[in-house]
Amino acid sequence: MRINEIDGYAENADRLRAALDASCVVGAWEWDHVGGVVVYDAGAALLLTGKSDLADRPINGPMALAAVHPEDMTWLMDHMLRAVSSSGLVLAEYRVFKADGSVRWLLSRGRTHRSADGQPQRSHGILMDITEIRDGGDRYVLGKPLTGVDPLERAVDLALALKDTLTDDMPAEVRTAAELVLLGLGRTIAGTVAD
Repeated sequence: MRINEIDGYAENADRLRAALDASCVVGAWEWDHVGGVVVYDAGAALLLTGKSDLADRPINGPMALAAVHPEDMTWLMDHMLRAVSSSGLVLAEYRVFKADGSVRWLLSRGRTHRSADGQPQRSHGILMDITEIRDGGDRYVLGKPLTGVDPLERAVDLALALKDTLTDDMPAEVRTAAELVLLGLGRTIAGTVAD
């Protein structure tokens, strides 16, 4: 897949590729729900199948996700199917094995397009290599649920991180929403402790 136009505006392909690389974008994918196949660009094909020669070709079945870490495969497929059938937003982090045996963390983000009668037709998206971010801290989007962590404590940690991220120039309603989440979590914890 050659990237030389976005939304009808011609772009300098080198400049676009540099921006994508700086953003950790390593591949693009398209999922044809009607035909039951996916098409990857070279980067996505290499990362998800282990074979760059599968780029720009329709593939299906186990070959389409051959490089996905076995521990992530079942929940990833369940999540992708739920995302397509409900909101249409595809967003997940998961691991893949590279040919040299190393593990990389990917963030997959895309959107599902529907027919006039509301049936999923195609999903398009990108892959980002977030290994450096992931290895340096907690995941920041939907991924395999953490085990052994109290979900309420995890929610408090995430809400505090959100509040710390917000700057004074953020809209007041965004800051208020973050504070309300923290307040609600605090009340829930207080109610749990009191019981």
